[in-house]
Amino acid sequence: QAQLVESGRGLVHPAASLILPCAPSLSIFSIFERGWYRQAPGKERELVASISTGGRLNYADSVKVRFTIPRDNAKNTVSLQMNSLKPEETAVYYCNAAAGLGIVVNYWGQGTQVTVSS
Repeated sequence: QAQLVESGRGLVHPAASLILPCAPSLSIFSIFERGWYRQAPGKERELVASISTGGRLNYADSVKVRFTIPRDNAKNTVSLQMNSLKPEETAVYYCNAAAGLGIVVNYWGQGTQVTVSS
């Protein structure tokens, strides 16, 4: 079964930058959107950023301007570029791919820990 593989976990200082790449382990067909979510301790998983196959971008209000979601079609990767990180953004970050022509199937990565602390 295909899954998504994330990399780039880390411990960074406040205001630092970090990039999290994500690629599928096997081909996934009919993907219409890829994105990144995060889940902080004691909180629900939330959308951080997403990009549709048509290039439509969607960002959480709290990360607009600071985060981007670059896509490399040649490598089939979608990354999360995070700048000016804040301590409250410490969370497990999950890569996601939504696929399907009728019934939507969500694929998830295993999650990667990002800790922002001085």
